Amino acid sequence: MRYGFVIDQRRCIGCHACTVACKEENRVPLGAFRTWVKYIERGAFPNTRRYFSVLRCNHCDAAPCVTICPTVALYRRDDGIVDFDGRRCIGCKSCMQACPYDALYIDPETSTAAKCNYCAHRVEVGLEPACVIVCPERAIIAGDLDDPASQIATIVAREPVQVRKAEQGTRPKVFYVGADAASLIPQLQSPSERYLWAERPRDEVDLMKMVAAVQETGRGAADAALSRPVYDAPHAVRPWGWKVSAYLWTKSISAGALLVAAFAGSESWGGLFNGVAPALSLLFLAITTALLVLDLKRPERFAYILLKPNWRSWLVWGAWILMAFGAAGAAWLVAGATGRSDLLQLALVPSMLLALATAGYSAFLFGQAEGRDFWQSPLVLPHLIVAAVLAGAAALSIAAAATPLQSAEADPSATLWPLLFLSLVAHGFLVGLEVFNRHAVHDATLAARLIRRGPYRARFWGGVMLGGVFLPMVLMIAGAAVDSTALSVLGAVLALAGLWLWEDLWVRAGQSVPLS
Repeated sequence: MRYGFVIDQRRCIGCHACTVACKEENRVPLGAFRTWVKYIERGAFPNTRRYFSVLRCNHCDAAPCVTICPTVALYRRDDGIVDFDGRRCIGCKSCMQACPYDALYIDPETSTAAKCNYCAHRVEVGLEPACVIVCPERAIIAGDLDDPASQIATIVAREPVQVRKAEQGTRPKVFYVGADAASLIPQLQSPSERYLWAERPRDEVDLMKMVAAVQETGRGAADAALSRPVYDAPHAVRPWGWKVSAYLWTKSISAGALLVAAFAGSESWGGLFNGVAPALSLLFLAITTALLVLDLKRPERFAYILLKPNWRSWLVWGAWILMAFGAAGAAWLVAGATGRSDLLQLALVPSMLLALATAGYSAFLFGQAEGRDFWQSPLVLPHLIVAAVLAGAAALSIAAAATPLQSAEADPSATLWPLLFLSLVAHGFLVGLEVFNRHAVHDATLAARLIRRGPYRARFWGGVMLGGVFLPMVLMIAGAAVDSTALSVLGAVLALAGLWLWEDLWVRAGQSVPLS
């Protein structure tokens, strides 16, 4: 049994009865929508036509929201309905990033995720979903796709049907009959600042202008062929904000401090190796954890990640990796403080491996955010590791400059400065590949274009590339030439600042392309 929907666009009159019935049946708060009708117009006056697109959760057979949800708040039932349990939700918003169809929202009353659940409470007692029974034109058909005798299975088998974003591989179960492709594909819709009977939210308008500034479309007949949205429901703009960007940055410093110390350091560094490196790592690990918890809509439920885990989610694996890494860092700190050289040596290899895992697991987490194509790059994993080396070398270089050397201690700068310089070269190269490389997917191309020549270009060229890569390299070369530690330290500070800017731009740009 696999329940699904067929939306007959030839019958839909755009009356919003389905939207109203859904809101009433499920007590959907004002401003939120589980199903909504988008109005699209095509053509040039007087040869114009309006299309109505009924949009909602697609109850995918391979639902990415179910995979990424860390607490099994979202789950796929045996009957194919993708349902949710608000009592388990921690409000991490990862499901919103995973869904390619923009179907999830944060309920303003419960601060938990919500979406269409096929009116499961009605289906369980033999009733049809509320949107189906109120549609005056019977444009919405629900039923079992696996029952060949059902109306919906017959339509899907005999009629030419479409699904939204089939290329995502989610196997959606909302099928459209008679739909114009331009009404279902956001890339074929020209930007619109205002609607006919509704005022578009300010943040949506700002985002639309950003995207419109870098879209490459034709002129004349090509523009006339584009569809124009003239009515739509509001959608969340960038569910993940500065806390997620800061989390990537602080995690790079935390992982990098131990990674660089374990890989390139030695006990001859004295206090920098025995105490400063693990202390610095644990400090930024604590900040990382605080940022993750504070970004949740229900932070008091953070422990659900450990107590009610979904082992397919990299949010869960990331939490365990961070805890194990924290334990390794604490063991290193205790061994160094007590002078137990034997224990310190035993801690080096686990610390190095866990530092790599801490730096790199976010690549798999962002990879599960399948709605954001820019984050699906295979370069993310190596870039996160390079960023950790850069951040660790920079942070330890600054700490070494502030820590006076004892007579028997080796100067760590001889190792840290070259390592920082090489990591800057690698970071700049990988940034160039991510931003300038040819992308196979339109949304990824558009996100990269937003960074290099869109509204983010000043921060990218001035902050990331000039201030965060080239200037630190010049300062380090100048510092080595004139034997000036101050110049090199300034370069390390700028390198950290540039890395922060890059993480922020990467997170922002990935969420700047509309999903619906």
